[in-house]
Amino acid sequence: MSMDPTPESVVDLSFEADSPLAPPAELLETLPSCDWVLQGDRHQIFFPPSETAGRPQELRCWSSFLEHRVPVVTEEVAREALLSFVNSKCCYGSAAAGDLVILELKQQNLCRYRLETFSESRISEWTFQPFTNHSVDGPQRGTSPRLWDIKVQVPPMFQEDTRRFQVPHSSLVKECHKCHGRGRYRCSGCHGAGTARCSSCSGAKRKAKSARRCQMCSGSGRRRCSTCSGRGNKTCATCKGEKKLLHFIQLVIAWKNSLFEFVSEHQLDFPGELLAKARGETLFKDENTTVYPIVDFPLREISLASRRGISEHSAALASRARVLQQVS
Repeated sequence: MSMDPTPESVVDLSFEADSPLAPPAELLETLPSCDWVLQGDRHQIFFPPSETAGRPQELRCWSSFLEHRVPVVTEEVAREALLSFVNSKCCYGSAAAGDLVILELKQQNLCRYRLETFSESRISEWTFQPFTNHSVDGPQRGTSPRLWDIKVQVPPMFQEDTRRFQVPHSSLVKECHKCHGRGRYRCSGCHGAGTARCSSCSGAKRKAKSARRCQMCSGSGRRRCSTCSGRGNKTCATCKGEKKLLHFIQLVIAWKNSLFEFVSEHQLDFPGELLAKARGETLFKDENTTVYPIVDFPLREISLASRRGISEHSAALASRARVLQQVS
């Protein structure tokens, strides 16, 4: 038989959700070594360190460069492309495509400028986990490093990822704020009784219009609480029954790609989503920590687009992330 827990051993938190509960802001004092972390909200974005100037910009003669790189579409190339498309369809016949007479080919070139920027951003936030009596790396062990001074392994370039790290010397041990250090709390399903009203007979001990006692509850009108398995209390979901929590500052590092694309003006009656998948000849590729706008390209709109793309990425990322690599 389950007995009601005493008030000294279990606190009544049946009105609260059983999920982990974040601590109130006033619970965590400012660490002397981490006073730069806590400013207003629970997390803070940190400005990246300024970078030194990159390589000098290279000037390129586009006229001679394009003469050798822009492909010419011949009748043979056009027919191969048509046959490749026909063969990709299960119900298309290739005879018509093979015998088709091509009277005229009008070549129209269009250029696509693409800028991809791989950046790293860092934020800090308080978090916690159940304290299991292991050693505590607190401020007594030294001063916490600034977030951009913490060395981590960077993922391969242009592969997005998010990782979390514990900031050294930022740990504090506190009594669990949900169960007040008791490790358990009263079950919300039975209010600590361990039993609940029988759902079969609704507590009447007998079913309606029947003289026989309810077989589900053996005529008691109550059944063992399924929420707490008859114990009358549940393990605190916040501290997992450990009674104490280890609070520490967590560094969250996000590596993300930013993409800018521009297609030059054209007169093609062509779906945009298919145009984006089209493969062409790569005229120019620049990959470095910082890339420069294209200068004096024969299509002025491409030069302007390159300036706009670099400017947009710079404005969007300058105050909240560090650019690791760019490719255009």
